[in-house]
Amino acid sequence: MAENLQTIIAQISEIAAEFNKDIQQTKSRDDTEQVKVKFLSRKGVVQNLFVLLGTLENQDRPRAGAELNRLKNDIQNAIDEKLKSFQTGKRSIELFDPTLPGKEYHIGSFHPLLQVLDEIKDIFVGMGFRIEEGNEIETDYHNFEALNIPPDHPSRDMHDTFYMGGKYLLRTHTSPVQIHTMEQQKPPIRMIAPGKCYRKDTPDASHSPIFNQVEGLCVDKGVSFGDLKGVVQAFAQKMFGKDAKVRFRPSFFPFTEPSAEYDFSCFCKGKGCRVCKNTGWLEISGAGMVDPAVFGFVDYDPQVYSGYAFGMGVERIAMLKYRVNDIRIFYENDVRFLEQF
Repeated sequence: MAENLQTIIAQISEIAAEFNKDIQQTKSRDDTEQVKVKFLSRKGVVQNLFVLLGTLENQDRPRAGAELNRLKNDIQNAIDEKLKSFQTGKRSIELFDPTLPGKEYHIGSFHPLLQVLDEIKDIFVGMGFRIEEGNEIETDYHNFEALNIPPDHPSRDMHDTFYMGGKYLLRTHTSPVQIHTMEQQKPPIRMIAPGKCYRKDTPDASHSPIFNQVEGLCVDKGVSFGDLKGVVQAFAQKMFGKDAKVRFRPSFFPFTEPSAEYDFSCFCKGKGCRVCKNTGWLEISGAGMVDPAVFGFVDYDPQVYSGYAFGMGVERIAMLKYRVNDIRIFYENDVRFLEQF
């Protein structure tokens, strides 16, 4: 049966009134979504009116269509505003339940290793060292060869390297940063290189396959072994107090000559513990005067310049500082341990 224009206009007015009543009664997003389905869905009230346009006379369809589009847009805008009111909290008084318990927020903190690393950086920056950083994936040349460690050198066995195929590997120390720095800069150089290192170490109380290291380098005219000892001793006393002791033991490293290993006095104060293996000393790392052969790889004249290099494990420093007797606990993510820092 054909509809006339006045009938459809009247139905549009009735639907508008019905919608205004329904939207005012909504109390939540779900209520509003149900009103939207009722009026704007494919089988909704407004769509049913659009079907009736085909029954009108040709001259009446444009006006009826315009009125229907206006109704549809008004309904859509009203629904959008209603949904937005719930997002912005305009009805928060109706939705808030004051009987619910409050939320407890846990405030995090820096990991103890990061705290110690920051303190190490501050100490060396205070002594005039710059911070240099490099890639954790390195070339065999920068990780070994440029440090005077050729492919057949037995000291490579001590590193237990993670090779990635071809010439690339996970760096076993941060010494490659020293090479990159010397390739790019001319003396004087006074820098430290902090970062993660990787070796195939079996985890135990004092070893980890992933560890943090800080290596230092000083190159200038007239640099001596005495300068090296003074810097290491000054660091130990700034980090652990004026009673901290340092001892140097003769050793061998391909990239330094003469070379030494240095230890800090253990927190057990010589009584002996499993961290220091009952010696009263905790091995920190190696040090020594830069071998002239290394200067040859970076085009420095060993007749003009000399330098020293040293390293230290951040975990070892943290173990001494916080009196932790097992390095593995730093990586176990036990909140009971981390909350102490």
